[in-house]
Amino acid sequence: MGSSFGRLFRVTTFGESHGKGLGCIIEGCPPNIPLDLKKIQAELDRRRPGQSKISTPRKEKDQAIFLSGIFEGRTLGTPISILFENKDVDSSSYRPFSDRYRPSHADYVYEQKYQHRDWRGGGRASARETVARVAAGAVAKQVLEQRSGIETLAWVKQIGNISIEIDSTTVQKEEIEANIIRCPDSQTAQKMQKLIEDVRKEKDTLGGIISCVCRNVPAGLGEPVFDKLEAELGKAMLSIPAAKGFSIGSGFQGVSMRGSEHNDIFETMDGVVRTRTNFSGGIQGGISNGMPIEFSVAFKPVATIFKTQDTIDKHENAVSISPKGRHDPCVLPRAVPIVEAMANMVLLDFLLLQQQNIV
Repeated sequence: MGSSFGRLFRVTTFGESHGKGLGCIIEGCPPNIPLDLKKIQAELDRRRPGQSKISTPRKEKDQAIFLSGIFEGRTLGTPISILFENKDVDSSSYRPFSDRYRPSHADYVYEQKYQHRDWRGGGRASARETVARVAAGAVAKQVLEQRSGIETLAWVKQIGNISIEIDSTTVQKEEIEANIIRCPDSQTAQKMQKLIEDVRKEKDTLGGIISCVCRNVPAGLGEPVFDKLEAELGKAMLSIPAAKGFSIGSGFQGVSMRGSEHNDIFETMDGVVRTRTNFSGGIQGGISNGMPIEFSVAFKPVATIFKTQDTIDKHENAVSISPKGRHDPCVLPRAVPIVEAMANMVLLDFLLLQQQNIV
């Protein structure tokens, strides 16, 4: 089962949505790195359920329990293990689905693959698993800050048909965190929030787009051919539950441009090599070029809607379901720290690989 990610900075997550707990094991973190555990918890608090009136009402504090790999505030170089206990579990609303497949969930495919599944809250396929990713990404973030000054910021660009266009090179974390939507434009955020609240009343859900920029990334990160930096970023983002699209630089919009428009011209400013434009999204030939890495991730509408739907049961009989339970009407605001975490894990892995290559 694909529960591990990365090569040198390698993260393995474990646990199910309604099990006793979830967690991660981080291997390859450099030794003697000061870690601020309060900052790691702050990242977890950005993802946790029940944080606002537009998120699931499930109350999980997601308090990180550090079991190993850290002593006297510094990493040991040995595996770091982090545990999260599930405290607010209510599986009763899922029992009717124990033999029925919810539309657009992983119920059917998990049953086909393993011939057995945990139907409580989606089990291993639940977005609850991402608490472990955010913890690992928060560790990677602090190592990146200390080793290279890399800064990763993500924000909600679009929800439903409401979107914004902003300058990714100047957006600040304070603007993103100023509202519960995590959209850096306050007026647009208000419109997005109203749309989410209206759709929730209709017992329906919404999708959208998260944009991300990684600043101060040095040139040279990435590997040729199959291990390109954008390929690993794409894999990381598309591994997030509900993610359905990945676009970097000009993305699909670049198909309408000519090469004379799209080519990023090199120049030197104050002794620093850069490009006049950034249609490449900071990556060329699979290797970072020193410009900001810019990409976007598309998320589908949440699969659980509180309307009666047709489906089949495990005996292939036609049945219907009327879901209940505690779910987000839109995952975008809580997915922002997940996108950042996965990006930081990828960048640290490639930074360590590059340092190994140079040595």
